[in-house]
Amino acid sequence: MTEPRVQPDPAFALLGLYEKALPEVYGYLLARCGDRVLAEELTSETFLGAVAACRKEHAPPVSTPWLIGVARHKLADHWRRTEREQRGLRLVHDDPVEDPWDEQLDALRARQVLESLTVAHRAVLTLRYVDGLPVRDVAAHLGRTIHATEALLTRAKTAFRRSYQGKEDRDA
Repeated sequence: MTEPRVQPDPAFALLGLYEKALPEVYGYLLARCGDRVLAEELTSETFLGAVAACRKEHAPPVSTPWLIGVARHKLADHWRRTEREQRGLRLVHDDPVEDPWDEQLDALRARQVLESLTVAHRAVLTLRYVDGLPVRDVAAHLGRTIHATEALLTRAKTAFRRSYQGKEDRDA
């Protein structure tokens, strides 16, 4: 009679990849959110989520690109949470939340303008143009229909253009 073999924890695959993938996941998140503390929190959430996902039946193979995908989902979740919170604050205070930006080089102007937009606009523009995702994937990440995402993208581009040109006029 053979004894049942103990199966190794699938999450151990992450241990071998952790040191290589950590800077890439963190760098991905930092480049998109611009906040070190938030990027660190989301990186932690990414690896914790990856451990849980690895332990599920039919889990995908662990790789750095897969971890970046998990990070993208964590960032989208963060943006959705933040948008809900800001929507609640606007209802309570009836005052739009504005992000201040620093006057710096032209290369930073786009990032500054992006940061000044609503969370929904920032999320849709980042996923579409920074990450290069097709609209259907952006819609899936944001939990919207394709048509609603296309409309949001149009409004976000208009808001970005208006804000970017306004900033350019003020800097002149």
